[in-house]
Parts: sequence; C-alpha cells; structure tokens
Amino acid sequence: MKKFGSMMLAATLALALTACGDSNSAGSTDTAASGNSSNGTANKPVEITYWYSWGDKIAENNENLVKLFNESQDEVIVKAEYQGSYADQHSKAQAAFAAGNAPEVWQNEIASVGVFAESGMTQDLTSFVEKDKLDTEDFIPGLMGNSYVNGKLYALPYLRSTPILYLNRTMLKEAGLDPAGPKNWTEFEDYARKLTVKDERYGISMPVDIWFYEAFVRQSGGTMVSEDGKSAAFNNETGIAPVKLWLKMKDEGIMNIGTTDDAGTQAKTDFHNQRSAMLFSSTADLTNNMKVAEEQGFELGTTFMPANDTYGVPTGGANLVMTSGLSPEKQEAAWKFIKWMTSKEQTIYASSFTGYLPSRISAVESDEMKKLYEEKPLFKVAVDQLEYAGPRPMQKVYPEIGEIIKDEILRAVVDSSVTPEAAIAEAAKKADALLNK
Repeated sequence: MKKFGSMMLAATLALALTACGDSNSAGSTDTAASGNSSNGTANKPVEITYWYSWGDKIAENNENLVKLFNESQDEVIVKAEYQGSYADQHSKAQAAFAAGNAPEVWQNEIASVGVFAESGMTQDLTSFVEKDKLDTEDFIPGLMGNSYVNGKLYALPYLRSTPILYLNRTMLKEAGLDPAGPKNWTEFEDYARKLTVKDERYGISMPVDIWFYEAFVRQSGGTMVSEDGKSAAFNNETGIAPVKLWLKMKDEGIMNIGTTDDAGTQAKTDFHNQRSAMLFSSTADLTNNMKVAEEQGFELGTTFMPANDTYGVPTGGANLVMTSGLSPEKQEAAWKFIKWMTSKEQTIYASSFTGYLPSRISAVESDEMKKLYEEKPLFKVAVDQLEYAGPRPMQKVYPEIGEIIKDEILRAVVDSSVTPEAAIAEAAKKADALLNK
C-alpha cells in the first residue's frame, strides 16, 4: 500500500454527503445517458471513468491495464485518470459524487471502505458476484477482511500490500551484520545502532505513520479497537511500547523521525540517497526501490517487519469500488471492468510490475509467479508475511482516530515533557469519544 494520509476532511465530508441522497448521485446523469442510448446509440461502447492513485510504476501499471482492457473487447471504453494520493482521490470522489459526476469505478483505500459504503456512495456488489458466480474464495482470505460492510460485499481486492522492511544490504555487510536483516525489536535496535554514522546517516528514517503504528501494536499482540467497536484497545502496554521504542531510538540518534507533512517522502529519499540504511514502506514500492538501488549501486534487501511477541502487520492498499446510483448499463460496464481488473491474469501482471501482493490464490500458485519468486526472491517476502497480517479497523470514525493517534505521537516526538503513556492515553480518550458518538 501506499500510506494513508490525512482523512479528517474525508470523514467529515462523508458524513455530510450521507444527507445528499440519491438526487445528488451520479444516477441522475446516467439515467439521461441511458435514455440517449435507447434513441439510436445502443451499439456504441459504454464509456466509464476510472480513478486511481499514485505515480511512477503504479501509475504505469494502471494505465497499461486500462489500455489492455480497452483493447480486449468493444463493449466498454474506460478512461483512466490519475488523482494523487488516496486521501486526494477520496476527497475528490466525495466532491464529484456531490456534484453528480463521480467516476464509475475508483480505488478505495481499505480502511475507508466502510466509510464510503455506509455513506451510500458505493454500490453493494453482492448481486453482481452472485450472478456471475465469481469465486470469492480465490481471493486470499487475509485480504478480504476490508471488503465486507455489514455482511455485504462492497469492494474487491486490487492493489494490496503490507509494510515490509527494506534494507541496504551493502551497508549491512560493511557493518558486519547479517544481510538477511533483523528478526525482532532487539535486533532492529541493534542494527540501527551499528548502521548509524554520526552526521552522515541514520540506521533508519521513518515518519509517524498510523499504518506502521498498527503493525507495531499487532507485533505486541494488541489491537486498535475493541471487538465490539465501541472503545480504543491500544491504551495499554501493546500500544505504549512502540512509542517508547521509537523515542528511545530517536533520543539515541539512531532513528530519524520526520515531523513534517512530507516525512514519508523524506524517509524514502534518505534511503534512496543512502542517508539511512533501513526503511519501512509498502511492498508496492518494491520495483521502484529495486530500480533506485541499481542506479545508486547498492544491494537491496527486504524482510518482515521485526517481531516483538510475534510478527504482525496490517494489510493495506486499495480495493476497487463502484459508485452507487449508476444506470443499469453503466453498472454492467463498471462491473465488467472491476471483474477483469481483479482477475487472476491481471493480478499476476500488477504484482509482477509493481511488487503489490497478488490478491488471488490462483495467481500466487501460477507458474508465472513461481518463476518470478525463484528468480527474484524479494517479491515473495510480503506474500510470506501475509501469514501474520490482518485487516485494518473499518469503523466510520477510524480515519479520524488514525489522525488523532498520529498527532498525539508527534506531540511526544517534539515535546520531551509528553510521555508515551500520556500521548497514548490522550489519543485513546479522544478515540473513545468518537467511537461512542
């Protein structure tokens, strides 16, 4: 996945849009389009728009697949449009939905699938799946947790990911460390210490990112939200320990914690420019990092995020969703495209091209992926790590809670008088208030 940015605005807009009703949906526009079709344009391909996020290899993958889809048949024409980050795309989708010109198909960051479904902006896909007898059991079970809302299927896994640990193996070897990388928090701290060169490079640069925090909590056996969804579950040692570790490493000067809005980008730049030796990032960055490592002349490695009590990561990335309120012909066109994009063949293409996880079991077991894993084992790390992965929370207010947690941890990073315990307690207090609204 690419990281999930600010969603405070998204959540607020979603709540507001709940009251917009169907009259503001894309349906009113599409009904007119359907009428025109019956007046002599029935044989023309149905045109739909597809919005996607992220650039570089990920953008190339999306554009390439849309081109292949358009060339594969003559019933539907898809127009692909780049929309920036997930947060950018979601805000634009909400605004477009309100204006009646939403894209027919778009990427929904997985923790926000519930927000948009419960706001009435995305289509329940259950009937489409049942009609076509789509084998949902072929999707990797760990990736389906963020597809269902209130028992109904609102999204299908597309470009899915987990965070992994990227390594500059050249630096590890020079420091006398096992190039396979650290296995647990103790080794992770020791690696960072031995890889740090004062005033030259850090062992690791990282942003305060809710996705990474969720991983560290999971590694300690914790969860973010209680099972009944009514209270924060991180105000305990499983939620405090990650912040303690990060601040300890920051204070020792072996971890650089960015505090600006572009801290995630800066962490990647530090790693690419060899100003840090390790990087937490999405498996989606794999092919780009491989390219950069080759250009910069260092050996790239990947491994699981280090374990505490256990290994553990949240899944991430985006599922494909259909905008609600479309005309029947546009619904069929959108479903045809979603079904094609999430099929075995396209899953293999996208995973090989970018490093995203193959979301179908049949893709993982294909000869193409087996050959890729044999030739380039870095691709298989995230697949193997899925054994320890789980879904992100889906509560409608969770995007806002994620921002609160991030802000409270940042407060502890920049103000030494704020303890990890105080920061997490304050975040939990605010989270409880939102969950009990």
